[in-house]
Amino acid sequence: MIETPRLLLRRARIEDLPRIHAIMSDPRAMRYWSSLPHETEERTREWLQAMIDAPAEISEDYIIEHEGRAIGKAGCYRLPEIGFILDPDYWGRGLAREAVEAAIQHLFATRPIDKLTADVDPRNQASLGLLRRLGFQETSRVKGTWTIGDEVCDSVYLALARP
Repeated sequence: MIETPRLLLRRARIEDLPRIHAIMSDPRAMRYWSSLPHETEERTREWLQAMIDAPAEISEDYIIEHEGRAIGKAGCYRLPEIGFILDPDYWGRGLAREAVEAAIQHLFATRPIDKLTADVDPRNQASLGLLRRLGFQETSRVKGTWTIGDEVCDSVYLALARP
């Protein structure tokens, strides 16, 4: 568990399903995610259960809680790649930065990793800006890395070296 001034980052629980499904089924939140919005709660249940069941030696992923409400996720589903998603109703408040920054500090303090990496759709300027403000540097760009529905998407790869 990680606490910040406004957030609690904690392990996922199956009880998070309704709130996480609300996020994962929202086209705004999922615009640049690695899958289409979840059409069913069962799809989100599978995603959430994979997060819950991920082995601790390769995964350090957290539900973001604000005022007792699950509003997203931040961390590494598979080390060392960091990822995050936030309920659009909470965008623009600095909460994603607070969560990701706390996760980064925790990961470098507790894991023997040389760097963190990220894979971001180049159209996702908000996420790219956040990662750059946190010190991530672009390492490469690759076209056609993801097919989401019928859309072919590109990737910007970034890395943050251990301080």
